[in-house]
Amino acid sequence: MAKLYFYYASMNAGKSSTLLQTAFNYGERGMKVSLWTAALDDRPGFGAISSRIGLASDAHRYEADTDIEARVLDEHKDTPLACVLVDEAQFLTRDQVWQLARLADEAGIPVLCYGLRTDFQGELFPGSAALLGIADALVEMKAVCDCGRKATMNLRVDANGKAVSEGAQTEIGGNDRYVAMCRKHFSEALEG
Repeated sequence: MAKLYFYYASMNAGKSSTLLQTAFNYGERGMKVSLWTAALDDRPGFGAISSRIGLASDAHRYEADTDIEARVLDEHKDTPLACVLVDEAQFLTRDQVWQLARLADEAGIPVLCYGLRTDFQGELFPGSAALLGIADALVEMKAVCDCGRKATMNLRVDANGKAVSEGAQTEIGGNDRYVAMCRKHFSEALEG
């Protein structure tokens, strides 16, 4: 029985590299996978799915109005898919999460989603909230704060490295804009 999985963590936990390793493992066995990522990241030279350790792969890009279910089913007709892998799953809409659930439940295709649980204010992203609510399996991946504790928060910083507490929920950036921290140091940084 196929399942809908949600692998979640703060930034720098290896979500994208784990997804790409999974895709490689399927491919090495001659199995086809369908890779997806959010179309939001339009930085020049940025791979469709790319990890901080240098792994990258092309992927389908989804926007809020993309019918992922229909596109995957169309792709599945040509060559059966072993699984669907979704990066940046926090940017999925609630409807898209339900589309992915139907792919697992009705089409029998395992769906593995990887993404952030919360934003820079500690609030759930819409896609993450839906996945936390309906996924068959929830897997927390670990990142590490500078103090050695588990990092669960994503601190947004400005160009001078100062903590940012207000702004749009989504702002694309890497280590230049976000720092993974434990809750204690996240709170201290916002108070400081």
